[in-house]
Amino acid sequence: MNTVQVKNTVIGEGRPKICVPIVGKTKTDILEEAKKITSLPVDVVEWRVDWFDDVFTTEKVLETAKELQEVLKDIPVLLTFRTSKEGGEKEISVSDYAALNIAAAQSGYVDLIDVEAFTGDDVVKTIIDAAHEAGVKVIASNHDFFKTPEKEEIIRRLRMMQDFGADIPKMAVMPTCKQDVLTLLSATLEMSEKYADRPIITMSMAGTGVVSRLTGETFGSALTFGAASKASAPGQVGVHELKQVLDIIHSSL
Repeated sequence: MNTVQVKNTVIGEGRPKICVPIVGKTKTDILEEAKKITSLPVDVVEWRVDWFDDVFTTEKVLETAKELQEVLKDIPVLLTFRTSKEGGEKEISVSDYAALNIAAAQSGYVDLIDVEAFTGDDVVKTIIDAAHEAGVKVIASNHDFFKTPEKEEIIRRLRMMQDFGADIPKMAVMPTCKQDVLTLLSATLEMSEKYADRPIITMSMAGTGVVSRLTGETFGSALTFGAASKASAPGQVGVHELKQVLDIIHSSL
């Protein structure tokens, strides 16, 4: 299993890394959130740029990314525009989505970008190639806020993202029952043991799926999302509680 290093953080080694989202709407809000995060046990910060009021002005995105990086210093920054079709705040055209991600990667102000795997194969590969040329890592992602696909389908999607060349495939699904959580965990285990040659991220959302955010080291998910203030997805656990549980599990394995 290859690991992915961003700054001083190595994803895919040791306990699952903790990523905290920033969901501020203004530059001031975003930088204030970032300042609070620097005192927390956080490994990666995800800037959910789809919450940003000025997201459609690339210059303002890059200006804010630069200041965000200055505040967070050694904490890696993951830039994510989560589209409305996958649970995000705003709609965006495919061309604008690609241009934003490529501009962010080429700016030198972010360490990773998130690319939704079903944006279109050619577009996804173009963004990934451009990011890699700029030395930026890519999380390819897919989110289902309505259901949990069958185990084989979850594995198929994760393998597709790996084939695209993403550094880290990611899937988040919504459980409709407790069995769905087991389906997600079983798919994660099989993917990590049989097919993955790089870190993967999976989670089952909402309260029913919280266990999946805590047991990544057991089943093979290399990063988990925690909440510093406002959660960006249902089921996120507070950062301090999350680290405490992850550390206990890690020390017992």
